[in-house]
Amino acid sequence: MFRFRLLHRCWGRAMLGAAMVLGVTIAAGAAEPTVPYVPTPQEVVERMLEIAKVGPQDYLIDLGSGDGRIVVTAAKQRGARGFGVDLNPVRIEESIENAAKAGVSDRVTFQQRNLFETDLSDATVITMYLLPRVNLDLRPKLLELKPGTRLVSHDFSMDDWKPDAFAEMDVKEKYGTAPGSSSIYFWIVPARVSGSWQWQLAVGGKPLAYELALQQKYQMISGTVRVGGRSVKLEDARLRGDQISFSFSVVVNGNPLKHEFSGRVMDKGIEGTVNLAGSRTRGQLEWKAARSVKAGQSAGATLVAWAR
Repeated sequence: MFRFRLLHRCWGRAMLGAAMVLGVTIAAGAAEPTVPYVPTPQEVVERMLEIAKVGPQDYLIDLGSGDGRIVVTAAKQRGARGFGVDLNPVRIEESIENAAKAGVSDRVTFQQRNLFETDLSDATVITMYLLPRVNLDLRPKLLELKPGTRLVSHDFSMDDWKPDAFAEMDVKEKYGTAPGSSSIYFWIVPARVSGSWQWQLAVGGKPLAYELALQQKYQMISGTVRVGGRSVKLEDARLRGDQISFSFSVVVNGNPLKHEFSGRVMDKGIEGTVNLAGSRTRGQLEWKAARSVKAGQSAGATLVAWAR
């Protein structure tokens, strides 16, 4: 039975997981696997792909791909393209054979390679069954991926980066023939939005300036907005990949005015719509925000602490 929770799990299975890394060593520069290979149970594989909503439009990369079952299943059952990387040449040969048996050789590839040296930029989905220490070593690289990239980890978290979704399931044959339970962690790579943003809206026929100050820790955001000399806290601030939304109420022209913003974070700003609701003003407007850089500060510097 599955239990979904938007919460962070600690590393309680770290010792058990030491024997379960999919042919990947903790040391990024190691040339050979040093721990036994134990595959992800097939029922867990299918649940991971379901949680990530893998489909024909996706390109999935499996880090520590073992016998290739995640990549092969994604291609055969969900029409995705896939790539598996593993240090063990025996596992790579097995993966290629399994892909041929499943009839998906034209949609998947496997290579013997160090996962830390693998280009992940084209992936829309990344799957993992690695130790907590490896997850943490990978985390900076994963956070650099395109916002909206989906990440799924079997059994192990990423410390203080809380998952966007979590599931736990009982498995009949977790370790060989022995039963156990599996945890599935799911994240969506968030856009970088920390810092100051500015835009204008025509409210009541007059231009009104807005200045937004955002704080960010991974996908968790908060902040304040300054309008007409008044500063108020954001309500219901959410960030999911490159999609952002927030709301607030502020007095404009002597009357309270509710703002509900939604938009998409892009390279040069945020674009979206805002719904306005007040006694004298109602309607929907388009809005475009640009990042504000303080004197003496580079745009890159505003992003340094976004995930701290």
